[in-house]
Amino acid sequence: MTPRERVRAALAYQMPDRTPRDFWAEEPAWARLLAHTGLPDREALLRHLEIDLRHCNARTPPERAVGAGVYENFWGERYVYQETGWGPMREDVKGALVEASSLGELEAFAWPSPDAFDYTGLAEEARRHDAYALVYGFADVWQRPALVRGWEEFLVDLIERPDWCHFLSRKFTEFYLEDYTRAAEATRGRIDLYLLISDLGTQRGPLISLGTFRELVAPYLKAMIDRIHALGARVLFHSCGLVRAFIPELIALGVDVLDPIQPVGAAMAPERLAADFGGRLCFHGGIDMQQLLPRGTPAEVSATARHYGATLGRQGGYILGPAHLFQPEVPPENVLALYGR
Repeated sequence: MTPRERVRAALAYQMPDRTPRDFWAEEPAWARLLAHTGLPDREALLRHLEIDLRHCNARTPPERAVGAGVYENFWGERYVYQETGWGPMREDVKGALVEASSLGELEAFAWPSPDAFDYTGLAEEARRHDAYALVYGFADVWQRPALVRGWEEFLVDLIERPDWCHFLSRKFTEFYLEDYTRAAEATRGRIDLYLLISDLGTQRGPLISLGTFRELVAPYLKAMIDRIHALGARVLFHSCGLVRAFIPELIALGVDVLDPIQPVGAAMAPERLAADFGGRLCFHGGIDMQQLLPRGTPAEVSATARHYGATLGRQGGYILGPAHLFQPEVPPENVLALYGR
């Protein structure tokens, strides 16, 4: 099978010739892996690991400094950079709307337009990766609004000012509906998966109630999911944490693939997920980023990867990968072991 055929078979709950593989890493983790392997560039590393997907994005506006080592992106998310030994890595701080005291202030904010994105390189990128499954984007219609507003302030808004939350999620949804449509047009429908992000869980349970999810999150996810399906692609939905309570809701909304299936309790174990949702939902990731990958042995990592593939992918429906982006503290030997190298 070609890499794309392998991924598409898994998404159709058909057995591919082997478990498909994906790869996500923070910038310092990329640097550490390239230094360890001696490979010349990222594409060479992906080919060495036999990764079946390629991630692509439009070119976004540059960040700007807003003082005291704080940077701001086009959305108004703010962050600092922490040194890791392999390069700087972003750490979020409260965003540009943390001091907002009225809905009018939210409305008056300088909201971005997809016109600020540059889609001109996407067609060539799709052509260059013709043999691979393509993943596009970084649409987030609930968590990113919380980063711009500030998590504490946004969670209070859910109760005291739900109209503010609706306004923010609507702004992000309108943007990404257009962004994803333009990406599909630029690649002539070549994209296989579109990423949709909204973290719903802590490591101990849901971050919000099901009622709040249905009222303040689900309508915006549904709009994105319907558009992605209309573009002829599948939805790769990302939420960290213990999100077992939300999975039936996500299936009903039309989510095709759940990432990163963070192993934070028995309810997120691969056996439970396969028994409860196999054949109705594909899975992506799952290999523990908190303990196993940074502290385990290569043999333990390899055994876990085989277990996830055999359990979640016994009838297709699984893409191997880490339960979050690879972090710089993960030994390169463990990354290689995950992919049988």
